[in-house]
Amino acid sequence: MLFTRKVQRVAAYGLARDAGRVLLVQVGRGGEWMLPGGGVEHGEHPEQALVRELREETGLDVAPGALLHVGSDHRTVGRNVDFHCVFFVYAVTVTGGALRAEPDGTTAAPTWTPVTAVAERTLMAGHQAILPLLLA
Repeated sequence: MLFTRKVQRVAAYGLARDAGRVLLVQVGRGGEWMLPGGGVEHGEHPEQALVRELREETGLDVAPGALLHVGSDHRTVGRNVDFHCVFFVYAVTVTGGALRAEPDGTTAAPTWTPVTAVAERTLMAGHQAILPLLLA
């Protein structure tokens, strides 16, 4: 396949747990599910991006904890985009804020999902590899 564009992305995601539940957000309206988080901006540390992205996507303030996973998602997007994302998954502790949807954002429906129901959700491609983390 002839790729007309290559996209490299670095992202950070947070695994928040509460009483047998994990926090997930939906990609768009009615789309796949993923951990809250997103792209690391130029010059930004992944932990800073994590705190910023969780606040934007969920309304929650978090404190980053242990680095749980480093992953790579390499796939074709659309007809001709060679997409590669290197991502970090951190444990996070919710320290404040109020759960709410991201206004006019790329994610919707932040939801505390019972661990027993996570496998029933359609996870975003790069997040399928971290399913064991979510189920632990």
